[in-house]
Amino acid sequence: MKLSQLQLVSSLPIDSLAALTGSLICLSLSPIFIRLSEIEIGPSATAFNRFWIAGVAFALLSKVLAVHQGDKDTQPEQEKRHQLASAPLLIADGFLLSMGVISWAWSLTQSSVANSTMMHNLAPIFTVLGGWLALGKNFDLRFLIGMLVAIAGATLLEINDLFSSSISPQILGDLAALLSAVFFGVHPLIAEQLRTNFNSVTIMTWSSITSFLLLLPITLIAEKQLFPSSVIGWFAVIALALIGQMLGVGLWTYCLKKLSSGLVSLVGLVIPALSAVESWIFLSENLSLLTGISFTVILLGMYLAISSTSAIKSEV
Repeated sequence: MKLSQLQLVSSLPIDSLAALTGSLICLSLSPIFIRLSEIEIGPSATAFNRFWIAGVAFALLSKVLAVHQGDKDTQPEQEKRHQLASAPLLIADGFLLSMGVISWAWSLTQSSVANSTMMHNLAPIFTVLGGWLALGKNFDLRFLIGMLVAIAGATLLEINDLFSSSISPQILGDLAALLSAVFFGVHPLIAEQLRTNFNSVTIMTWSSITSFLLLLPITLIAEKQLFPSSVIGWFAVIALALIGQMLGVGLWTYCLKKLSSGLVSLVGLVIPALSAVESWIFLSENLSLLTGISFTVILLGMYLAISSTSAIKSEV
């Protein structure tokens, strides 16, 4: 018997929804911390510091959890074998995150927070396409309509720039943000596969360490300054690592155990509206009526997607 839309919404796992909500709030703050960090250091250095700090934090958390579970010396042999067998996927996840973050960080030096974040959060398109083409995933019509409505709502955020801006650096910034959307669109598909065998802390420990190791040579070549030089600069990169990466991406990865990658990626479209409001508060960037309209349209699209049969993973 087919569930009604109300029953579908009520059947969503509460813990995953709570984690997803917390993730959205944390991720929406990331552009603010990136902007503060890039006052002193470049985008590559910002991404590098984000990942090495997060890597240390996740490694410590992993150790604490192991001790709490009574495994003080080594991981279970089965867990070790799983990690060895899945090492290519775990490393690929880190590669996608690092390339996505550095593309987005650079775009924020060339474009507005609202513009860059909107382009960056077109990732659901690539998640759905990748899931369909590579993994044979099917998405019902209600979900696809909801995705299109949410994307249309997010697009409203940059209508003024689309019609009034022809500045090359801003166009390049938007393109870099779009490239980051490709990386972040493929990322949930891999993370979803990894969540079948690993907890979110293990996945994020691997991805954070892999990311900062990949970014280290790039940063050394591209940047003159590797670390911040002031209290505000260190605050920005630490907040970016702990709030944006550890809580934002960590909680987002946690959701993939029970929620579909398509839904989790789609809900991220609300982040541009939240970031636009936060940028207005903290960075004095312009905030127009379109932001409110955009937010409303995005919520409508999210409701359609959440109330579809594609929202929850079939095995849950």
